[in-house]
Amino acid sequence: MDGQSSESNGSDLLEDLRYQFGFGNHFSSEAIAGALPRGQNNPLVCPFGLYAEQISGTPFTAPRKQNQFSWLYRIKPSVTHEPFKPRVPSHGKLVSEFSQSNSSTNPTQLRWKPVEIPDSPTDFIDGLYTVCGAGSSFLRHGYAIHIKVLLDAFRYTANKSMDNCAFCNADGDFLIVPQKGRLSITTECGKLLVSPGEIVVLPQGFRFVVNLPDGPSRGYVAEIFGAHFQLPDLGPIGANGLASPRDFIVPVAWYEECSCPGYTIVQKFGGQLFTAKQDFSPFNVVAWHGNYVPYKYDLSKFCPVNTVLKDHADPSINTVLTAPTDKPGVALLDFVIFPPRWLVAEHTFRPPYYHRNCMSEFMGLIFGEYEAKADGFLPGGASLHSCMTPHGPDTKTFEATIARGEDAKPFRITNTMAFMFESCLMPRICPWAMESPSIDHDYYQCWVGLRSHFSPDKADDESRKLQSGPKGAAF
Repeated sequence: MDGQSSESNGSDLLEDLRYQFGFGNHFSSEAIAGALPRGQNNPLVCPFGLYAEQISGTPFTAPRKQNQFSWLYRIKPSVTHEPFKPRVPSHGKLVSEFSQSNSSTNPTQLRWKPVEIPDSPTDFIDGLYTVCGAGSSFLRHGYAIHIKVLLDAFRYTANKSMDNCAFCNADGDFLIVPQKGRLSITTECGKLLVSPGEIVVLPQGFRFVVNLPDGPSRGYVAEIFGAHFQLPDLGPIGANGLASPRDFIVPVAWYEECSCPGYTIVQKFGGQLFTAKQDFSPFNVVAWHGNYVPYKYDLSKFCPVNTVLKDHADPSINTVLTAPTDKPGVALLDFVIFPPRWLVAEHTFRPPYYHRNCMSEFMGLIFGEYEAKADGFLPGGASLHSCMTPHGPDTKTFEATIARGEDAKPFRITNTMAFMFESCLMPRICPWAMESPSIDHDYYQCWVGLRSHFSPDKADDESRKLQSGPKGAAF
C-alpha cells in the first residue's frame, strides 16, 4: 500500500503522520491498495468507483521539465458544489492587484513589532492580512506578503481552527512561515504538521484546512502569482549544499467519507473571497499521483555555505527556494534564511554589510536575535527595506563589532532563525500596515548613533604605502 497514512485507519495522533520525501518528484500514494489506476490516468471506470480529476499547476504546453500536474482519484469530484457567491462579510484586507487605489509607495526603512493575537475568535482566513506586494494575480506576475495572526507579503494570526470550511487560493502559491504555534494542515493530498522552524508551500488551487493543535498561532505568508518555487541552481558550489531535495516532505493519501451538510469552500479569487456550499468533505481523495503537491521543509536541515577567509558573502548564498522570472538570475521572490552557523572571516566586518539593493527585502524573525540588529527586531516582527533604501547593522552592533578588533575568534551564531523574502519588484504598502499600532516609528533611530570614524591624520604606514602606490606607478 503506497504511502499509507495511519490516519487512514482512524488515528488522530498528529505524531503518527507518515510522509514521502523529495522535491519535484513524480509522487504516488494510495490510502487503499489498488485505488490508483494502472497503466492509464483516466480509465472508463476507476478502481472502487472513484472519479479521476486532474489539477494543473502549469499550462498543458509548458516545457516538460517545468510542467506540473497531479491526478486525484476521489469519491466525488470537486465540481459538485453550489455557485460561488461573494463572501459575507467581505475580508477587506487581502490584496492581489496593487495600485494607487489600494496601496502606496514609501522608501523609508520600515519595521513592525509582533502583532498581538486577537481576542475574538479568528481562523486562518480572517487572521490573514496583506502588508505589501507588487504586480497582479490577474496578470499572473507579482507577489504579496501577508501576516498571519495571519502575510503578499501577508502576516497572519489565528486563535481558532477552521470549522466546516476549506480554503482555496486561486491567485497563487502560499509559502507559510509559522512563528508561534504548530499548524495541522489537511490538503487534498493528505496531512502535514508544520512547526515553527519549518515552512510549508501550498500550491495554487489546492483546497486545505488549517487547525491549531497548540492554540493561538502567528506567522508570515508569501504569495507568488504566475510562478512556482524551485530549488536554486548551485553553480560552482557543486552537487551538494543549501537545501537538499531529499529533505522536503510531501503528504501521503488520506481521505474522509462523510456527510457534511453546509460545508463551505472559501475561494480567494482576484484578492476577493467567494464561498460555495457542498454536502461533503473536499478531502475525499483516496489516491493520487503527480508532481504538483503541497510540501514542507525543516529549516534546521539547511546546509549553509559561508566565507572561510575574508569578507562577507552575499545573502543569496542562503537561498532556500526561488521563484524565477524570465531574466536569468532575477527572482520574482527568493526565500532566504539566516540560520545558526560559524563566523570565521579574518580582518572582516562579520555582520551583514551596509547596503543599497536593486531588490526589495522583507525580513522576519522566527526565534532568537538577528545578528545585525541588537535591539528592536523581535520574533514575530518584520522589516521592509525597499529598492535602493539604505540599510545595515544598527549602531550597537557596529560598535560592538569594531570593539572586538582584529582579535575576534571564530564564533558560532546559535539559537536564531531569521528569513528574508527578496523580490525584484518594488513593493506597494497597504494602508492598514502603515497605520498599524505595531509599526515602529522610531526604527530610524537605530542608525542615528553611527558617528564618523574618519581620521586621515592617523593613517598607519601600510595605509600610506597603499595610497601612494609603488615607486614609479602612475594613477
